[in-house]
Amino acid sequence: MRNSILIVMMICFGMSCSWNNYPKKVLANQILNDSSLTIVDTMARNILKKGFNAGSGYSQVWARDLNTFVEIALETANPKDIRGAILVFFALQQPNHEIIDGYVLNKDFNWGDPNQYRSALDTAHVGFKNTVETDQETSLMQTVGKYVRITGDITILSENVGGKTVLDRMAMMVDYLMKERYSNKYGLLWGAMTADWGDVQPNTDNVVDIDSTTTPAIDVYDNAMFIIALDYLAKMTKDASQAEKWNTLRTTITENTRKYLWDKQKQKFIPHIYLDKSPIPAGFDESKVFYHGGTAIAIEAGLLSKTEIEASNRQMVENVRLSGAPSIGLTLYPVYPDGFFHGGMGKPYIYQNGGDWTWFGARMIQQLNANGFEKEAYDEIRPMIGLVIKNRGFYEWYYVDGKPNGSAQFKGSAGALAKAIQMLRVWAEKNK
Repeated sequence: MRNSILIVMMICFGMSCSWNNYPKKVLANQILNDSSLTIVDTMARNILKKGFNAGSGYSQVWARDLNTFVEIALETANPKDIRGAILVFFALQQPNHEIIDGYVLNKDFNWGDPNQYRSALDTAHVGFKNTVETDQETSLMQTVGKYVRITGDITILSENVGGKTVLDRMAMMVDYLMKERYSNKYGLLWGAMTADWGDVQPNTDNVVDIDSTTTPAIDVYDNAMFIIALDYLAKMTKDASQAEKWNTLRTTITENTRKYLWDKQKQKFIPHIYLDKSPIPAGFDESKVFYHGGTAIAIEAGLLSKTEIEASNRQMVENVRLSGAPSIGLTLYPVYPDGFFHGGMGKPYIYQNGGDWTWFGARMIQQLNANGFEKEAYDEIRPMIGLVIKNRGFYEWYYVDGKPNGSAQFKGSAGALAKAIQMLRVWAEKNK
């Protein structure tokens, strides 16, 4: 051990390096020489060349999915095609200004949903929406923001869609959220009670649509997404008064999210504030549930300090150990009790009730990297990389035993993971 230290000291003196940057160099070179990162990145980019639908098994283009792979897709596909895919959402914007979840060509609409969203501005497509969510509008605003930032194409903002510009229509989307999904009591957005960022509600077999059984609830994911979207809006507009409006609203949502949802003592976000009677069964303490995905998005929204990020990541790693899950893509822990949700998700560690989703786990990797936790980011991305290589695909989610499930070429997972790899490599190049 002493000889190793002496060798390191000799190398450092000879290269005019320091004890502080030596570990960075080691980590940087480890990242740059990791061939498995190259393999997975190449696999992801090959998938993202194949259209903008969610993945194998999905013919639909989803707003929340596109938002998570648009950055890498812009490097692999024709930006004009992505621009066109984005504009379809605005053509299908509804009279009340809400945005659909996604769309599909008429000929591919084959699942018999009576809730069809159509528009005279685009008769080639039909839209659909899981109304329990409150992230469709915010996902699309973020997608436009990323498209403009990467391409520099500001003309999309002035694109005329049915007599309104895209920028006007995004302002209308905010108006919809403030009218239909805003709690005056808490100053935050609400949606149906779901598991973290999920689109499945309890109490009913009608799991994706708000109905008489729905429990209105406030959570960190919806509001963190809104904060990020408002930040993009403020940067995209040239109208100073509009920018001030978005920034003021952003500050309000940020302050109220911290005030009502952050548990300082437990160093975690509480799962929900219920606007009506709680649906949680007696004997289950929901306050102990840690939401991995919502926390990752909260970090992206700037809601946590570096110390709080470290504490959150530590809890995620511990949750992985306790659950036996493959990675920090674990949706939540502890899981909701057997039978709380209907159908397959009623069982623990199924789908959004404790399944492992690289789609969100990789976004936590991105935020670790963005906030100075590069070593943790690299260590915690390794299990995700291993799952992709072992299963030869980007599966939608995994059981706690690592068995893959869902779409085998899920573009959300591919895009989020490729973005995480890219961020690690950019850091490594600067620190090698």
